[in-house]
Amino acid sequence: MCHDVHFGERLRHSEDERGRYPAGVRDDGYFDELVAARYDEASSDAFDPSVVDLTVDVLAEIADGGRALEFAIGTGRIALPLARRGVEVCGIELSEAMVARLRAKPGGDELPVTVGDMATTIVEGSFAVVYLVFNTIMNLTTQAAQVACFRNAASHLRPGGGFVIEVMVPDLQRLPPGEIIRPFHVSASRWGFDEYDVAAQGLVSHHLEVADGAVRQQAVPFRYVWPGELDLMAQLAGMTLAHRWSGWDRAPFTSDSRQHVSVWHRPAS
Repeated sequence: MCHDVHFGERLRHSEDERGRYPAGVRDDGYFDELVAARYDEASSDAFDPSVVDLTVDVLAEIADGGRALEFAIGTGRIALPLARRGVEVCGIELSEAMVARLRAKPGGDELPVTVGDMATTIVEGSFAVVYLVFNTIMNLTTQAAQVACFRNAASHLRPGGGFVIEVMVPDLQRLPPGEIIRPFHVSASRWGFDEYDVAAQGLVSHHLEVADGAVRQQAVPFRYVWPGELDLMAQLAGMTLAHRWSGWDRAPFTSDSRQHVSVWHRPAS
């Protein structure tokens, strides 16, 4: 699940209903320099070549020689290897600190990246594939912002292009009746637990870590979203579901799947 990657998760702060960030929150959201500096290390499981290669295989096939746009491109975990496959990749990223880390990597300074919110930012041109991975759709913490993200993706797709999302399936089956707290990591130096608000379809992910004799705490809001709800968002944006798998290996999606990779297509004409 998304929480296993710790502070390297896509802990992006989203816009509220008015399209503004709450007072006191930096434009980098939860991805300031402190987090960006540790992002790749903290997300090491997600950087495993076996994970990255499967992801890039699927995206390169969908791109089929066309251009790709990554929403929340981050430090380039997927964009850089996809570009090495010969796919022209552009990105949108809210955090300037994350973009700086991308730029410092080989080939990172060659990728066009626009700093802005993935739900509203427009870049030039059309794309064969727009993709949003690593549970990041949940970092948009209102339904309105998630719908706007789908519409923004559709507006960037060429006819017949595909929008790809990788996201967890809400974990409510494992939440005992009447409980709102579920731990997801407990160790000698790190603790993590989720606090659910089922009525509002939200959760706050709490992280505590002991490092260098100090305790670091972070609490991050998410809006979990169901596969069928995502399909409706796609429909509102003029797209239809083409594929849904339980992972990048394209295994069938079932009632037991803990995550899904879904592809929605814009009509070819």
